[in-house]
Amino acid sequence: MATVRPLDEAGVRAAVRRAAESGTRVRPVGAGHSYSPLAVTDEVALELSALTGVVACDGERIRVRAGTTLAQLHAELAGRDLSLACAADIDTPTVAGAVATGMHGSHPAVGSLSAQVTGMRLVDGTGTAVEVGAAGLDAARTALGAIGVVTEVELAVRPWYSLRLTQARAPLDEALSPEFLDGHAWSEFWVFPYTGEALTRFGDEVDEQPMPSRAQTAWSLERRLVRSAAVGGGLALGRTMPRLVPTINRAAIRFSGSAALAEVTDLAHRALLAPPVVRWEESEWALPRAALADGVRDLLAAITADGLDVGFPLEVRVGPAETGWLHPAYGRDTGWVAVHTAAGADPEPLSRLAAAVLGAHGGRPNWAKRHPWTHAEVAAAYPRLADFATVRAGYDPNRVFASPYLDAVLR
Repeated sequence: MATVRPLDEAGVRAAVRRAAESGTRVRPVGAGHSYSPLAVTDEVALELSALTGVVACDGERIRVRAGTTLAQLHAELAGRDLSLACAADIDTPTVAGAVATGMHGSHPAVGSLSAQVTGMRLVDGTGTAVEVGAAGLDAARTALGAIGVVTEVELAVRPWYSLRLTQARAPLDEALSPEFLDGHAWSEFWVFPYTGEALTRFGDEVDEQPMPSRAQTAWSLERRLVRSAAVGGGLALGRTMPRLVPTINRAAIRFSGSAALAEVTDLAHRALLAPPVVRWEESEWALPRAALADGVRDLLAAITADGLDVGFPLEVRVGPAETGWLHPAYGRDTGWVAVHTAAGADPEPLSRLAAAVLGAHGGRPNWAKRHPWTHAEVAAAYPRLADFATVRAGYDPNRVFASPYLDAVLR
């Protein structure tokens, strides 16, 4: 495998032209956050970390280069008293990678970063730079790197805002209720298998200044330490004594929610930031919102019935319907359910179980996470797949951007 790191769009065009002329296939590479083999190739990997920075900003939209990380984007917007309408709880992925895979947060009424795209520039399979027009955006929003190498992304933005973020323990039924999930600007929860309680995290917009950075840092560190002790420590003990996993999980949910209420007020992207405390493998499924509660309960019941030693909590989030043809939330309000397995452990038993249970509830897999789907399942779940294939053929007629993974899921 060869890795090419172009310094600008001209370098991207040249790399794609060389590949097209030699019959070599190219895969664009982002920050490497994905758990799926989406960017894996044994031919040419095109690494875009040098393509960073703001191209233009008019107060309503910002255009950035593809390799700009979300952290860099947030900093650029904050310096202009602007913000994204949506934010996620990590900021290491690149903008192009986050858009291409449909990366989402947990805003019940605000779409993912892909939904905020108002324009895009890419290099197609002939090595030509093209601007994606409005008519092609829904194909390009979550294109998995299949139609070209994105070099610039334009996003809708809004004036900056503060979010008051609260963490509290709650019964599972309360966490699954529409009153909780739809009642805030941000709402999510974690639930450990073998327990009936959830650790909720919810945020509301407030007309307040962000809290002092020192206080924010202390709050963030405290929550990370608590999560690390509850999750990481429990995993270590559970792997040593698997029979204790149900007891460990019940203790973890109480420990991690030991304070009745914990709050922070800050700029939304800073308040929501929750870097992982331990390494894991992940599988996530996008369910129709109407099926979310039953899907979560059925998965918890299946884990118990199979006696799986699951020391990570399920993560449950929500989002509105998306228009991107290949976005997992395409055409329907969505509930997201993620399962995690500690790095080094076999992820297949839990991943297969989640696929079976959540797939039976109409779930579609997150493209950036582990899943077993092939083209047959994708074709049945995505009504615009044939339209996407037509657009793909126009941008990349010779399949320069194909890969074994894309061949399996898209053909």
